[in-house]
Formats: sequence, C-alpha cells, structure tokens
Amino acid sequence: MVSIKSFLSTRLCLFGVLFIVITAPALAVVRDLHIVAPVATVTGRDLVVTFVASTDAGQGEHVGFLHAEYSNDGGKTWVALCYLDNIGTAIKRGCTVKVGSAGTTLQVRVRAAFRGGLAGDVDYTGAAVRWKDTWENWGQPPTRVATVIVK
Repeated sequence: MVSIKSFLSTRLCLFGVLFIVITAPALAVVRDLHIVAPVATVTGRDLVVTFVASTDAGQGEHVGFLHAEYSNDGGKTWVALCYLDNIGTAIKRGCTVKVGSAGTTLQVRVRAAFRGGLAGDVDYTGAAVRWKDTWENWGQPPTRVATVIVK
C-alpha cells in the first residue's frame, strides 16, 4: 500500500518537472550576432554591410564590445570597419565597404562580447569568452563571417 506522503511526494515531483519543461523555453536567454550582406555585388560600388547584436539576458548584460573588419584579398589583410564598446542591449550598425575587383570575394567578419550580466563575459552562444584564444585570433565563435562574391 502506498502512503499518502509518498503519493504526494511523487505528484509534487512530477509537477515540478512539468513546470521546468514547460517554462524553460520562456526562460532561455537569446543572444544574437549576425551580418546582413548580399551574396554578390558588382565591382566599383560601395557596399553597405549591417551588423546586428543583441541580448535579452537582463541583469545588466549588454553588448560590451562589437568589432568588425573586412578583407578584399582572401583574408591576408583586414581593414577595420568599427570598434564599439558598452553599447547597450542591442545595436544595428551599417558600415560602407569598398569592394575589390571582379572575380574576387569580399570577406566581412564581426565579433561581439556580451558583458556585465550574471554569466560574465560571454559570446553569442553563451560560452565564456576566451580572450587569449578565440577572441584574440577571431575564432568562431565569437566571430561571424560573411562572404560576398564580386562580379
């Protein structure tokens, strides 16, 4: 025979698990980092590339750093587009890029560190920023890369 205490304990445990399963998606933190750029462009035109970063983590978390660069020579050299810090919870920043000659590709990269919240310094996946590893070497993450074909 099952005691009332055991019965109630089992039911409370099941309700607790159900509550967590149902509410967990609503409690998930969303950090976003992406590049808005066309797949292709025409040589001789300036191209506007937009960088978007945001966090809904709350507790003081904000976009602490946003760095963007571009390359017209296959990544051998990089030109700075923007360096922003202590931005707030969201940013959408457009930058003009000079494209190379026809038959080349334009590479654009952006990285963001989310800071100030309970999670500490994290990238867009929520993983701790490794300052002397992926951050220093533009590793993925915290970096996003877009390639644009120049026609």
